[in-house]
Amino acid sequence: MAPGAPKIAEALRDGTARLAVAGIDSAMSDARVLLMAALGWDRTALLSRAAEALPEAAAARYAGFLARRAGREPVSRILGRREFWSLDFALGPATLDPRPDSETLVEAALAAAPDRILRVLDLGTGTGCLLLAVLHDRPAAFGVGVDRSEAAARVARDNARALGLANRAAFLVGDWATALGVRFDLVLSNPPYIPEGEIAALEPEVRDHDPRLALSGGADGLDAYRALAAALPDLLEPGGTAVVELGIGQAPAVTEMFRGAGLDIAGTPHDLAGIERCVVAKKAFGPTPEYR
Repeated sequence: MAPGAPKIAEALRDGTARLAVAGIDSAMSDARVLLMAALGWDRTALLSRAAEALPEAAAARYAGFLARRAGREPVSRILGRREFWSLDFALGPATLDPRPDSETLVEAALAAAPDRILRVLDLGTGTGCLLLAVLHDRPAAFGVGVDRSEAAARVARDNARALGLANRAAFLVGDWATALGVRFDLVLSNPPYIPEGEIAALEPEVRDHDPRLALSGGADGLDAYRALAAALPDLLEPGGTAVVELGIGQAPAVTEMFRGAGLDIAGTPHDLAGIERCVVAKKAFGPTPEYR
């Protein structure tokens, strides 16, 4: 231990102050998570050993983490991991960083498509978080994730292996649905939906670290929805369900597109902030339930 090494509590306080000066709203929680990662400890160990001196190697790791976070790199990117649906997902440069808001899609999918679902498709799979969360809760289901990025598909495949779901998940590289010749009970998608002209104004954590391919939805943000509206009728089994994420204010335009493609709209569930976060659409087969 180097002479005069700071105590762990002091390192946490100083790290919090540094991130606060950098304009990080979540400075205290971010500094704590990064310090735990630098030490390889959980929160209980951090609290119970706060009076100990910070080991030199951990101090060096922590300093590097703080520098990256002060530069507005997200904590999840620094650590290379994100929790989603209480599952642990590895990230990569080619994958979107899963947001808690997207758990609304998993909730809606599980509610709209009960235990009978057998075949699941995830278009633009990224980390595989949507598909793998559903497979985790539906042990009889099998799923296919498609992504244009080979690097993203590899990350999703590795996540499936780590979660013990590799025997029920396959990942393909392609332009979404064009290479698929089968129908599915459930189709999931978190498509790119940010209007191209708005990307420059996004928070640096998103603009500079999420892949542009996963963000840009074209001039009006709706290009991917047009492609989905054209593809979904041929991808869904009769009575099948599609659950697609929405950007803020996009529900009216997207539901109109999907209705125009012959799909029934079962609802547009809200996230915890009260935003219409996804659209639930069904291919006609029996009554259409309502989801709020």
